[in-house]
Amino acid sequence: MIERRYSVIALVFILLLGIFIGVAGGALSGGVAALYVISQQRATAATLQPLMTSASSAAPTTAPQPTTAAPAPAPETDNSAVAAVQKVGPAVVTVINRSAQGIGSGSGVIVSTEGYIITNNHVIEGGRALAVVFADNSRREAELIGTDPLNDIAVIRVEGELPAVATIGDAATLQPGETVLAIGSPLGNFRNSVTAGVVSALNRSVGSMEGLIQTDAAINSGNSGGPLINLRGEVVGINTLVVRNDFDFSMGSAPVEGLGFAVPSTIFRNVADQLIATGEVRYPFLGVRYIAIDGDIAAELNLPVQNGALIQSGSNGQPAVEPGSAADRAGIRDGDLIVAVDGTRLDYNTSLRQLLLRYTPGDKVTITVLRDGQELLLDVTLGQRSN
Repeated sequence: MIERRYSVIALVFILLLGIFIGVAGGALSGGVAALYVISQQRATAATLQPLMTSASSAAPTTAPQPTTAAPAPAPETDNSAVAAVQKVGPAVVTVINRSAQGIGSGSGVIVSTEGYIITNNHVIEGGRALAVVFADNSRREAELIGTDPLNDIAVIRVEGELPAVATIGDAATLQPGETVLAIGSPLGNFRNSVTAGVVSALNRSVGSMEGLIQTDAAINSGNSGGPLINLRGEVVGINTLVVRNDFDFSMGSAPVEGLGFAVPSTIFRNVADQLIATGEVRYPFLGVRYIAIDGDIAAELNLPVQNGALIQSGSNGQPAVEPGSAADRAGIRDGDLIVAVDGTRLDYNTSLRQLLLRYTPGDKVTITVLRDGQELLLDVTLGQRSN
């Protein structure tokens, strides 16, 4: 009986031990399996995280938060006008004219290392003694070299060291709308004042003067003779006059503003060169009276061209072609239309006088005239205009 009892106990113990081992083994196996699965999930998650972040950045599933845009950089300041003034300003002078009528003043610009200064004829006219005041307020006596009343140009000269010399540019390259600057001494007190404007038009005629630059840069008394410059710091004109009128309620007229005029470098350069070389200007002389043609004249007279010079007798009975003149010898007639000189066409920006002033007396040129619908080439030896 005892042996049977021990056998039963042993069997129970073995069964319990088997159950314990089975449970423990299963738990251990399950734990190992669970650890393996967890480790694989972590590895997979670690591999996908950067791609998911990148994808989220490229195409977010939620609306992006508004952000404040960075302000646009401020545009760079255009310093070309400043540079131009700094280049020419030291060469601009105030011209003092002591005459029998008192003391007057205007402006001028140094154009030569020898001390030559260009100004207006009306600035120095009638002067008994001349002086200039430089931009630094130093003063120096000046001598008159020569004058050209026709183009309102004069040249004076100072001795000694110069603060600067201006560069002369080519007014033929100017375009309406181009920015220009005027430098001078308005009212004689505000020395080296700078005003800005644009080229309003070219080849304007005012009174007896032709080929002028029209600008809306402010020009006042005392600015006369000062330079009109481009943004490269080149002198392209000499300011000479303004057009003004008084307000008149009865006539319904308003004050005129922004009508300033300058002699272009295409004219004053040649004039100044002659004055410096000889003290006088020798004008080429064609010997004709004419009307400058524009659109209005062409329409009024039913002319076949919009630009040119119509040879026509004067209102006081003066002949259209002066007998014995260069034009007369070349065969130019009353009613001819001059349209070119040496192949350069007269146009909106180029007058007959401007073209002729490029030459000197004795030069031979070819004048193109339109007569009876045909263009003729006439060879002309230019004479000399009597002063």
